[in-house]
Amino acid sequence: MNRAVAQLDETVQQNAALVEQSAAAASALHTQANELASGVGQFRVA
Repeated sequence: MNRAVAQLDETVQQNAALVEQSAAAASALHTQANELASGVGQFRVA
């Protein structure tokens, strides 16, 4: 029983770390998308 709880705790901690990494990646992607949109917005199609 203790082993199962320890494994569950480890899995929860790993998932929490993955969520943090995903949030950081999403934030970076959002920033890059805004920068790209700003750069592309300077072009005009004639």
